[in-house]
Amino acid sequence: MTMSIYLFATFASFIFNFFLIVPFINFLYRAKFQRQFQNTKDAFDKPTPIFDKLHGHKIGTPVGGGILLVITTSLLFGLFVLIYAVFNKPLHANYPSVIGEIKIIFFTLLGFAGLGIWDDLMKMFKIEERNFFGLRMRHKFIIELILGGIISFWLFNDLKIDIIHIPFLGVYKLGWFYIPFATFVIVAFANAVNITDGLDGLASGILMIALTCFWVIARSIIDVPTSMFIGVWLGGLIAFLYFNIYPARIMLGDTGALSFGATFAVIGLILGKSFALPIIGGVFLIEICTSLLQLLSKKFLKRKLFKVAPFHLWLQHRGWEEPKVVMRLWIMAILSSVIGLMIAFMK
Repeated sequence: MTMSIYLFATFASFIFNFFLIVPFINFLYRAKFQRQFQNTKDAFDKPTPIFDKLHGHKIGTPVGGGILLVITTSLLFGLFVLIYAVFNKPLHANYPSVIGEIKIIFFTLLGFAGLGIWDDLMKMFKIEERNFFGLRMRHKFIIELILGGIISFWLFNDLKIDIIHIPFLGVYKLGWFYIPFATFVIVAFANAVNITDGLDGLASGILMIALTCFWVIARSIIDVPTSMFIGVWLGGLIAFLYFNIYPARIMLGDTGALSFGATFAVIGLILGKSFALPIIGGVFLIEICTSLLQLLSKKFLKRKLFKVAPFHLWLQHRGWEEPKVVMRLWIMAILSSVIGLMIAFMK
């Protein structure tokens, strides 16, 4: 019966988002909340001609799909939690504080969405002309660390999580060191998903695949709040992906990418699968690692390690068409998710 409720939540979320998304796209057009790429610059204030050439055709596509998904996912998740409370159905969880678990999920989703929407607004309306890509990297990173630190403290203090499980090696108690560890994981995945959100359907498709694995894990340990949240989230992602596949009619933007990346990491931490998390999200890991290596190479070696980064852009530069890149990275995501799921169930 419980699984039927989760599936109903997924289907209800899909229908709700599917009928809202077209009016929302029209609203974004009217608000001129659209993608712009002319004369873009990287973190070192250098021109990005390869990026502009490969993505110039996307100028004018509405950015802000994440705004709708964050709002609808929050409302529907809150509604289902309320229904459980009204009908006195138990919200089974694996932690002493069910309210704490729900609080952490909501804060992560909305907190990083708030940062993302500010960054999107700066980009779209050029609030700071000299910084086209939005907030300066260091300012954005500091805010991410603060948000990640708050969430990590709640994971440690409210849910009493302070261990990591490594298959075949055992369980290791980190104590207070769990807080910086979890903060690093949350901030890393927030940026990893943001970096991956560069091609039509790429980030949303990979998220859908990876979240399905976490759904299986959450269901297996009977964690009702997390299972319900993933179900609602998946329904919205499926509806969004319908309009996000090539050629995209709408994009996530920083609001969705930062929020979903951080929330994805928090779900993995709540489920106690921190070791499987980077494997299930393997494509995200590849994307952020290639970008980080490129950044470090430019800063310290004064030269590019790759012709262009991240990985999906490098594949495009080699001549792969965008749908081909996306679908093959989806296949990689399926394989890494299967391996990560296998590891997650190992003792």
